[in-house]
Amino acid sequence: MLQLNTELEGKFANFGDLQDRISSLGYSIGGNWDYHKGSFDSILCREEGETIYLRIPFTVTQGMLDDSDAHIRFQSPYLIKHVVNVGLDKDENSLLTTTGFDQFQTPVDQDGNITDKNRWEHAGEQEVQKVLRLLQ
Repeated sequence: MLQLNTELEGKFANFGDLQDRISSLGYSIGGNWDYHKGSFDSILCREEGETIYLRIPFTVTQGMLDDSDAHIRFQSPYLIKHVVNVGLDKDENSLLTTTGFDQFQTPVDQDGNITDKNRWEHAGEQEVQKVLRLLQ
């Protein structure tokens, strides 16, 4: 994990308005959301089973996340790297994998080492700047 130092932390937004606009930048709601917190996730790079994500976490300050009128407050964005097995699974579920029924494998490493940190910090900060412009 690589924490980013940006101006986004502590900023507020209306969830419904922002969700519509931020999706046009390639962000989606992270899978580990609940009614009081969540994150917007975007892929910065995907190569040969390695994916670097920009995650922008937030807490809900008013309402609940399934309500478009909910208000959110951003926390510090960070980068994470998932490393997946690019081969076929060799277990009892391999038939499901090859037929397309099981399209998601558990990452081999959910928090892989990010090399060339300066490059990815810069890329992540540039993406956060786009999100900040949406808040204006």
